Amino acid sequence: MAAREAACHCGQLHLDVSGEPVRVSMCHCLACQRRTGSAFGIQARFTRDQVNVVGRFSDYVRVSDEDDKVAHFHFCPDCGSTVFYTSPTDSDLIAVPVGAFADPSFAPPVRSIYESRRHAWVAVPAAERYD
Repeated sequence: MAAREAACHCGQLHLDVSGEPVRVSMCHCLACQRRTGSAFGIQARFTRDQVNVVGRFSDYVRVSDEDDKVAHFHFCPDCGSTVFYTSPTDSDLIAVPVGAFADPSFAPPVRSIYESRRHAWVAVPAAERYD
């Protein structure tokens, strides 16, 4: 069973994660672009029992502009890094931005969503694609 650590930039907030992710996804929605400051976001989803949260965090709640889905983004109150997020509609899962693991060998995404908002120059690895 793989053991990983995801952390904020300053290290105050970190996650101890065990096992493989349920799914790794690449999201091109405008909210992920704004949240990450990049052209897309990549997140790995884990079951709650795979994740141990260590440290303080603050929350930002966002309601999707398309389907009224709610997401709770949990970030470090010291450095501002989003380390994980949750949703009441998927209460058994915790999503972790793959960059928080700082591991270039992390598995690639198997799903790409909001393809209609993908920047034309972004290459997507072999993955299921959804608009």
